Amino acid sequence: MKIPRAPHRWALTPRQAIAVQTKLAVRVRQARPDGRIRLVVGADMAIAPDGGRCIAAVVLWDMRERIMLEQHVAVCELRFPYVPGLLSFREAPAVLATLRKLKRTPDVLMCDGHGLAHPRRFGIACHVGVIVGLPTIGCAKSRLVGEQEDPARERGARTSLLHQGRIIGTVLRTRTGVKPVFVSVGHRIDLGLAEQIVFDCAVRYRLPEPTRLADRLAAEAKRALC
Repeated sequence: MKIPRAPHRWALTPRQAIAVQTKLAVRVRQARPDGRIRLVVGADMAIAPDGGRCIAAVVLWDMRERIMLEQHVAVCELRFPYVPGLLSFREAPAVLATLRKLKRTPDVLMCDGHGLAHPRRFGIACHVGVIVGLPTIGCAKSRLVGEQEDPARERGARTSLLHQGRIIGTVLRTRTGVKPVFVSVGHRIDLGLAEQIVFDCAVRYRLPEPTRLADRLAAEAKRALC
């Protein structure tokens, strides 16, 4: 898969990184993509045991057949410190390197992380989505910012995630009686379709299969580096 170069350097100070987020956030588009969604690529990341490298894993998932079509891993040197709200500057280079290994172009990219549900409305799902140009979804295990009411216990229950008077995402229960996930727009998609794709991909577990399998693949790669 051909991936454009990032429109900025990755080795920045936190202040410079915030300026980049603010500049690129205006490029995020919320719109329902044309055509049917079938191929979803999930991306997840881990930090290598030495603390100096990022491991990214991607899994291409066929929503109709419910099978994995491709899986790839890349390891990149870290060029940015750990700063909450700026994790994409640590993790996105490895994600982009892994996406370049895909033989097929997916319909949607799903990141294990946030999109608009971010203090500056530019989480990793937005950052990667704007660079790659694909419809992108953020699906996170925990909340970064905002307020919520807990959804009902039943699978499919959902409530809005709010911040500064705006809806920035959805708190979605994918399994009855199990903790919800936090869904938000990354790029070139609307929140309703993002919710539906996450829900339809969560066929057996709390996490949707594309990011769940990517999480497992990243963990395996991390163990291999020990």
